[in-house]
Amino acid sequence: MTKQTSEEEKPPHVRVGVGVLVRNPKQRNHIFAGIRRGSHGSGTLALPGGHLEYGESWEQCAEREVLEETDLKIQNISFAHVTNDFMEAEKKHYITIFMMCDCCDENAFPTNLEPHKCEGWKSFSWGDLVRITKEDGKLALFSPLMHLVEDNPERVLHWLNNLC
Repeated sequence: MTKQTSEEEKPPHVRVGVGVLVRNPKQRNHIFAGIRRGSHGSGTLALPGGHLEYGESWEQCAEREVLEETDLKIQNISFAHVTNDFMEAEKKHYITIFMMCDCCDENAFPTNLEPHKCEGWKSFSWGDLVRITKEDGKLALFSPLMHLVEDNPERVLHWLNNLC
């Protein structure tokens, strides 16, 4: 006879998140990120993004989340990387799909449309993110973004340095 587990004993479901590397059109080797508020990872630097919805493609999710959070319209959306993010303290486990894209408007800068979820958007280079991961005692990266930076995917580095 197998032991029945209560709802409290069941492990949480693995969720799928999409993080979006949105290139700053004014500083093409920079991406937009902001400090999370009011959810797991609060106080850490994160990319625009959110949960993949049923029936949605990764590209559609990236486009929807970026528009909802920043009012930016994006184009040239492509796969960047994937991370496996186990957040033990929060009892959460995510597979995070990172997408990369450009803004449709060459003068675009993000508007903070969800101030209850984000302190505001700023522009960061890859070197800035690496320094935050290794050196900054005041600011930390949201764990999926930290895993992306630690993985140092060549695809992302090539995209950020391809300034044409």
